[in-house]
Amino acid sequence: MKATRIIVTAHNQKWANIAAQAMTGFATSVIACGCEAGIERELSAEETPDGRVGVSILLFTMSSDKLIKQIQNRVGQCVLTCPSTACFAGLYTDKPAPLGKNLRYFGDGWQISKVIAGKRYWRIPVMEGEFLCEETTGITSAVGGGNFLILAKTPEQALIASEHAIEAMRQVAGVIMPFPGGVVRSGSKVGSKYKGLIASSNHAFCPTLKGQVNSELDNNVGSVLEIVIDGLTDTAIREATRAGIQAVCQLGKANGILRISA
Repeated sequence: MKATRIIVTAHNQKWANIAAQAMTGFATSVIACGCEAGIERELSAEETPDGRVGVSILLFTMSSDKLIKQIQNRVGQCVLTCPSTACFAGLYTDKPAPLGKNLRYFGDGWQISKVIAGKRYWRIPVMEGEFLCEETTGITSAVGGGNFLILAKTPEQALIASEHAIEAMRQVAGVIMPFPGGVVRSGSKVGSKYKGLIASSNHAFCPTLKGQVNSELDNNVGSVLEIVIDGLTDTAIREATRAGIQAVCQLGKANGILRISA
């Protein structure tokens, strides 16, 4: 896949998180959302370009052109509009993507630029004051669709295990788990019996279909949850996968965990 990292800062962590959550909304899967995006981590004031608290966001698409479009739409609609925010590049590569370079036109001719330490920033007037945005961010090749499945006795046990996995995986830099809370209940297979549907329910892992299909589940499995991982590198995917699986295995059979699959 193609990916970028964007840094959003704000007056306080509350508003940085609000902007980040809005920007990464409806971004679970490229199948229907246009991109896969998520919050990588919160940032302290010492870690951001403008000395304010912020959030690191990762976005993934299947092509650079699609990524550029998603950046423009999501930053323009969800960050520029959010009180007190500013926006900066989180990656620098030889393949830049427009950030403030395109959004500056919202200033309707009143926008101005400043070059500081070789980097260009745009100051766009808004009713609150101004929106500061770096001109570009970097595009890099990345990895999408890392995954594993948690097979448990009950839905509650599968969910608890997934929460443990996500908590451990979020300590790994360079990855996101783009689905709600990082967890997928609707694992899919490629294709469908219905024309035009490119993905459909993974019936072999659906507990309610045991006895009706060629199931991958034995009689003890009552619930399956999937964790999908996108990463800036394959190493980051590996580290996150390992962290998540180890967290699940620590719960063990005593907590209803029966198997890990993919």
